Formats: sequence, structure tokens, C-alpha cells
Amino acid sequence: MDRSPESTGTSSEGIRDTPGDGATPYAGGGKHEHRWLILAVIGIAQLMVVLDATIVNIALPSAQKDLGFSDGNRQWIVTAYALAFGSLLLLGGRVADLMGRKAVFIAGLIGFAVASALGGAAPNFGVLVFARALQGLFGALLAPAALSLLTTTFTDPRERAKAFGIYGAIAGAGGAVGLLLGGILTEYLDWRWCLYVNLLFAAVAIAGGMRLLHGGRPKDRPELDVPGTALVTVGLFCIVYGFSNAESHHWGSFLTWGFLVIGVLLLAAFTWWEMRAPHPLLPLRVVLDRDRGASYLAMFLSGAGMFGVFLFLTYYLQQILAYSPVITGVAFLPMVACMVFSSVVTTNYLVPTLGPKPVVPLGMALTAGGMAWLTALDLHSTYAAHVLPPLLIAGIGLGLIFATAMNLATAGVETHDAGVASAMVNTSQQVGGSIGTALLNSLATSAATHYLKGKKPSPLVQAEASMQSYSTAFWWSALFFAIGFVVTLVLYRPGVPKSAATDGAAHM
Repeated sequence: MDRSPESTGTSSEGIRDTPGDGATPYAGGGKHEHRWLILAVIGIAQLMVVLDATIVNIALPSAQKDLGFSDGNRQWIVTAYALAFGSLLLLGGRVADLMGRKAVFIAGLIGFAVASALGGAAPNFGVLVFARALQGLFGALLAPAALSLLTTTFTDPRERAKAFGIYGAIAGAGGAVGLLLGGILTEYLDWRWCLYVNLLFAAVAIAGGMRLLHGGRPKDRPELDVPGTALVTVGLFCIVYGFSNAESHHWGSFLTWGFLVIGVLLLAAFTWWEMRAPHPLLPLRVVLDRDRGASYLAMFLSGAGMFGVFLFLTYYLQQILAYSPVITGVAFLPMVACMVFSSVVTTNYLVPTLGPKPVVPLGMALTAGGMAWLTALDLHSTYAAHVLPPLLIAGIGLGLIFATAMNLATAGVETHDAGVASAMVNTSQQVGGSIGTALLNSLATSAATHYLKGKKPSPLVQAEASMQSYSTAFWWSALFFAIGFVVTLVLYRPGVPKSAATDGAAHM
């Protein structure tokens, strides 16, 4: 057991002992009476990172009109963030293990705030893209540091379950919150406030982090695996870049398949190297545990299906039902409420009683059913009767998935691997989201093009083609979750996770 100050979340002078306050004891013997405030700080930081994946989508038309960039260049506002964030997450997680989680967490917040201010004040397209890439870079430092801080702060199994239930709900609902907040800011203020708003989030999280988190570097710091870092960073970059290009290039273009092939080869080389490296960036013991491996795959598949649905259901609500950006965001709130409720119930009652094997597959099945239900939408559907019911079902299902997978993906890892294990959670979801969005976009566009062949263009035909594209996206999203049902049903161990019980015994 690692007993360094950083591993326990305490500094040598920061260990407190306040008997009777119900605080969870650390391995080092201290108690942290502010752990729930720390959860709030971490939650704010995580919400800022996750919602930035969608908040700018709402602002894009206004930004394009203001800065005068082309439709072809528009995707780079989203892609620049995804490329930097997705490709650097594993490095960011290991940097947190090396330098100390508080230091990296605060540095990530400050850098994210500066990048957001730069993007908000951007005078041209180039500066905006650069700022978005910087946001992704600092987000890659911030996200794994936040999750590993949560892992090392909450060590009691019951409290850890509550904390991860809340955190999972925030991570899953961030995309919908981004749509709502982006709509409000764009409609009532200006598109630039979709970036400036991060300064408020960051300021609150920095103040809380500086006050509540304990500093210090870990004593048993692992050495940085430079070859592994290079292989996985470039490999993930190529994967995300290749799928991003599928939106603007056909699948036969080298800019699509070429980068995908290179990325797969580099990730294969990374796996080979990690089996031989003296100090691997991602120790294979982290991912080869069945429950953790299943959790990473659950995050990947649900990320692939979920982000695409946010995109296409947003199109449907705005283009077919003629909702404003603000009302579109409000329309997702019942789904968010179901996710929060489901996450808390899952981590506090279902997983401690039943284990993950029935819970996550059930979540996958419910979400797949919700996605399949959305395929029945047509030009005459209404929100209350046809959109809301499948949204509620999908929200419950996603809560079952995220809360459980995020908890088990970091449970039982050695303290000096907490950062990289946490990074794998974010990497799985981010790369899954990039692949899902690009793939669903490509398939939906093809479906609309095929529908329009041989038909005279008219507003009605165009609307019907759009519905065909949305239905195709929803079917493929349902397929992602159906695959997730099979994968998690096979991989998760039956019964209550031993790692949670072991953690509890080790820290009691």
C-alpha cells in the first residue's frame, strides 16, 4: 500500500484527526472533513470539461457569421478540442501521478481558463482554433487529475459509491447541460460567452481546490515512459483525426482510412511496448482486470452512442419541431434528472447488492431500447408523446452505465496508477464519442443522400430526407448499446466487486 502524502490525499502537516465527525480515514491515518466540498470542486471542474464538448456546437453558427470562416472550416472548432483532449489524456493522467494531483489539477484549471479567455476574445478563425486546441490540452491534464483526486479522497466503499454516483451523473449529463447553457448564452448574450463562462467555473474550482486539496508530490513517483507516451499520443491523434475527417471526406480518402490504419498500428505497437517497458505509461495490470476492462469498454461504447444522439436529437428538435436553442436545451433536462436519480440509486443500492453484472447490461439494454424508440419519430411527432418517453428511458439506462463504470474503472488500482487509470476512463469516453459522432454523421448523410435520389427537391422532401438521416443515426446508436449489452454481460464478474470490499477493508 502506498502511504505517501499524495497517495492519501494529505500532506504531512495536513493530516487531521477529528473523532466522531464521521470522516473517512485515509491510509495515512488522517481524516478529511471537507471531502464533500472537494467533490463539489471536482464536479465543477468535470462539468466544465465535459460541457465544452457540446456548448460550442450551439455557438458555431453565430461564430461563423462573426468571424467569416467557411462551412468546410467549421468542423475544426470542434475537432481541435477533440484531437488535443483525446490524444493527450493518458499523458495527462501519468503527469498527475508524477507531479502531484493537486498541482496538475490547479494548473489544468488555470490553463483551461486562459485558453477560454483567448477563444472568447478571438479576432479570427485561426486564434479560435488555437484556443480550442489549448482547451483540449489543459482539459487532458484536468480531467484525469479530477477523477484520481476523487478516487483517493473517498476510500470508504459506501461514501465512494455516493461520490461516484454524483460524479457519473455530472459526466453523463454534461453534454446536455452544454446544449442548454450554450443556447441561453448565445440567444441572450453572445457566442463568445460560451467560452467566457468557463472563467467563472474555473475561478470557483481554483479557489476551492487551493483551499481544500492537500499538496505534495508522491514519494514513489513512477518514471515517465517516453516511447510509450509518443506511441499512444500519436496513435490516438491519428484515430480521432481519421474519424473526424470522415465527416468532410469520404471513407475512401487517405485522410480518413490512412490515418485510421496508422493509428491502429501505433496503438498495437504501444501495447507491445507496454508489455516490455520497465516503467510503462499504462501498466497492463490496469486494463486486464475483467471489471476494469469491461468498464472501459462500457464507457467507449456508451460515449459512441450518446454523443451522436445529442447531436441528431438537437437537429430534430430545432429543424423539425422548430425549437429555439434554449428550449432545445430544456428539452434534455428530464433526461438529465433521470441520469442523476439513476446514478445515485445505482451506486448506493444496486451495485453494492447485485454487483455490476446485471446493472450495466440492464443500462445498455434500456438505452438501446430508448434509441430504437426514437427511430419512430416523424414529421408529426410531439415532444411529450414521442420524444420524452424514450429520453427518460435512455436517461435511466445511462445513469446505470456511467455511475457503475466510472467507479469500477478506478477501484482497486494502486495509488500511483490512479491518474492513468482515471485517464483511461476519459480516453475511452472521448475516443468513443469522436468515433460515434463521425460514424453516425457519415451514415446519416449517406441515408439522406440516398433518399433524395430520383426525387424532386421540395421543403417536404428535404424534411423527409432529414428524418431518414436521424432514424439511421438512432438505429446505429441503438446498435452501439446493444453491443455494449453483450460485452458487459460477458465480461463483468458476477457478484459484488471484490475490489470495493478490499478497498473498504484496507481503509477501515
